[in-house]
Amino acid sequence: MTWIVFDYGGVLSLPQSADDADAMARAVGAEPGAFRRGYWEHRLAFDRADLSPHAYWSAVLGRAATPAEVARLVAMDVSSWANPDRGTVALLGELLDAGRDVALLSNAPVCVGDGLDQLPWIAAIGHRYYSGRMGLVKPDKEIYDALARGLGADPSDIVFVDDREENVEGALRAGLRAVHFTDAAALRASLPG
Repeated sequence: MTWIVFDYGGVLSLPQSADDADAMARAVGAEPGAFRRGYWEHRLAFDRADLSPHAYWSAVLGRAATPAEVARLVAMDVSSWANPDRGTVALLGELLDAGRDVALLSNAPVCVGDGLDQLPWIAAIGHRYYSGRMGLVKPDKEIYDALARGLGADPSDIVFVDDREENVEGALRAGLRAVHFTDAAALRASLPG
């Protein structure tokens, strides 16, 4: 049995746009450039659940975020990652319709994972692993080991698809097969039959 495991952002969804990031900054009166730097500087800690939503957004803003700001930023953050890559989502649907074993592994904080789980193309995936729920992040080997245990699969029976080269390399180091995602057409050609 071969599992096809998709990353989320940049594979199943389009990357977050600069317009969405700037809209989040404007919504809380932050300077967009500083907001974007803070967003990514603290993101892996948030993805790993080392930071609560309040602690993360406060770190991004460089000041204490209010509960209303946190709620608004979480909703806007989820929305900014909710734009499907139509080609990849179509391929995902074909794999699911064919009865293939498919899973999701994404670096995402718990609150974002909860929001993504409401999207129909994500809800259709029966096995969803988010870093925030696991306390682990890609590209660390431990997250791939936990994925294999969760799927009850040998790592060599997992094909992991990610747009970030360091995550692909991490998967390979953990014994998974891996595909560096560039677009849906190339992915379709590279997946095992």
